[in-house]
Amino acid sequence: MKRITSIILTAVIMLTMVLLASCGEDNNTEKKTLSVAMECAYAPYNWTQSDDSNGAVPIKGTSNYANGYDVMMAKKICEANDWNLEVVALDWDSLVPAVQTGQVDAVIAGQSMTADRMEQVDFAGPYLYATIVCLTKADGEYADAASIADLAGGTCTSQLGTIWYDTCLPQIENADILPAKESAPAMLMALETGEVDFVCTDMPTAQAAVIAYPDMKILDFGGTDGDFKVDEGDVNIGISVQKGNTELLDAINAVVKPMSADDFNALMEEAIKIQPISND
Repeated sequence: MKRITSIILTAVIMLTMVLLASCGEDNNTEKKTLSVAMECAYAPYNWTQSDDSNGAVPIKGTSNYANGYDVMMAKKICEANDWNLEVVALDWDSLVPAVQTGQVDAVIAGQSMTADRMEQVDFAGPYLYATIVCLTKADGEYADAASIADLAGGTCTSQLGTIWYDTCLPQIENADILPAKESAPAMLMALETGEVDFVCTDMPTAQAAVIAYPDMKILDFGGTDGDFKVDEGDVNIGISVQKGNTELLDAINAVVKPMSADDFNALMEEAIKIQPISND
């Protein structure tokens, strides 16, 4: 009888230990994963590289890694909330639908907080303030342009689905606006190959571009009467989440809101410094 009791007691103890261990495993697996979409092709905001150097993180479903300003910001948000980070590479036009349908939790991809987008998603941030500029060839016809009036009649383009293309380029008198490019690299290549005289973009993209293409020059009309006319939301860059997801919105804002413009710029400078093409 004592032997049977001892066997039963031992079995109970072992079962309890298994249950406790199982509970511990469940607690570990409850750590939230934040799924973030970006192009992974929009330096210095985000790009693709072949290894995990400089803190790059894996891109879901590939053997490549993502890095850049957006990845750095996503890591800050995840570290502050004790979340895992998952980066998903999507085309620019797929970003808003992905967050609307719940395919991803958030988009951190250099998106302007425009009125149209704010009807489709909720925005945390801003997490950057981006001046709008133009890029041209340093030895080109428009290299000395001091206002958008000086760009009149020029051939130009920008990236598809951006305020640069939809709002800014039409403000240039008699501009020959070619079809929008699918990506920022394609936009820059149009300028580099002479397809266009200039392109419109934001300052971080332009700063990264002149490192990659030293023959390009930034045209910044900011602070003058000859600048582009845009709304505040056009230069405020935000993080989009699904409409009504206030819990996630608040968690992201708790990290981003205390940061200053100087904090954003310092992080962007770091991203520009480590972009792969700047090290060639």
